Amino acid sequence: MNKVLLYCRQGFEKECAAEITAKAAECEVYGFARVKEDSAYVLFECYQQGEAEKLINELQFSQLIFARQMIVVGELLRDLPQEDRITPVVGMLTGAVQKGGDLRVEVPDTNASKELLKFCRKFTVPLRASLRKAGVLLNYESAKRPVVHVFFIAPGYCYVGYSLSHNNSPFFMGIPRLKFPSDAPSRSTLKLEEAFHVFIPADEWDERLASGMWAVDLGACPGGWTYQLVKRSMMVNAVDNGPMAPSLMETGQVFHQREDGFKYRPTRNNNYWLVCDMVEKPVRVANLMVDWLLNGWCREAIFNLKLPMKKRYEEVSQNLAMIEEKLKAEGINAQIQARQLYHDREEVTVHIRRIWSAIPGRRDER
Repeated sequence: MNKVLLYCRQGFEKECAAEITAKAAECEVYGFARVKEDSAYVLFECYQQGEAEKLINELQFSQLIFARQMIVVGELLRDLPQEDRITPVVGMLTGAVQKGGDLRVEVPDTNASKELLKFCRKFTVPLRASLRKAGVLLNYESAKRPVVHVFFIAPGYCYVGYSLSHNNSPFFMGIPRLKFPSDAPSRSTLKLEEAFHVFIPADEWDERLASGMWAVDLGACPGGWTYQLVKRSMMVNAVDNGPMAPSLMETGQVFHQREDGFKYRPTRNNNYWLVCDMVEKPVRVANLMVDWLLNGWCREAIFNLKLPMKKRYEEVSQNLAMIEEKLKAEGINAQIQARQLYHDREEVTVHIRRIWSAIPGRRDER
């Protein structure tokens, strides 16, 4: 197994390929990316044996922007016989994986694969039993062991391999399954909910998404992102010249500031969260977020960068590098992550957590 398979959003295969090629080179792993337009996955083939395993060990999945999942796979299994698809899959995995902790039989996230997904659900149960009998899987699920993946790209055609449970997406097909709340003002609310699931460990929610916190939502109208903050019992300054949903205003937790999000300056010094989903040039939004973090106006920020039609990976990389450079120049230590979420479209969601000041004698206000 000397290939790394990455799931991605349909139509963003080139961006995913450019990213994995650049990140692999940083790990001194070299190869080439095979890209099929609108396939919703990318295959990165390493030149040297053993380097696929090295890559998924050294490259932090959390630092990938366009990938939804990262797994090691072997050659494509072709023309699996209808009377026995299980034996070839078990044969490919035997020796490659031992005592895996979970099994996921998946497909690319495309309309064409929806029917195939129905087969995968039925196929999972007998395959799991065979893999346990062969010692590929444990007899019980374990979150500490590798995850075995079978990825069908067409009927009878699949890649098989594994991901590392501490360095992968914990979600089936790399997609958090969220339900749209019927009382939310807009479907954009799912972007922020997914961002919480992706960027904040579940065991830290009580501390970092706590009741009673103060937050600011720039470009809040009609309140899709504000809804998520209110749902967690936060107090929110919603900044937008447009109207907010009456249901949010009736909670008593929302204070509507009819101002331009780029001109607004907070009057409180205890805002923990800043969220922003404004339709603007990404460099302008990125610079605004830097201002908030440098001034200590928030501790954590989640915001979207709208993508151009071309050179989307380059655009995002440049903006993230600019943010990191400006924060470091002022002695601010921060964790920065970015991901094209399932509920995003032509955009990337960024999360920044301000940790502390690196300049001696300068205390982090938060």
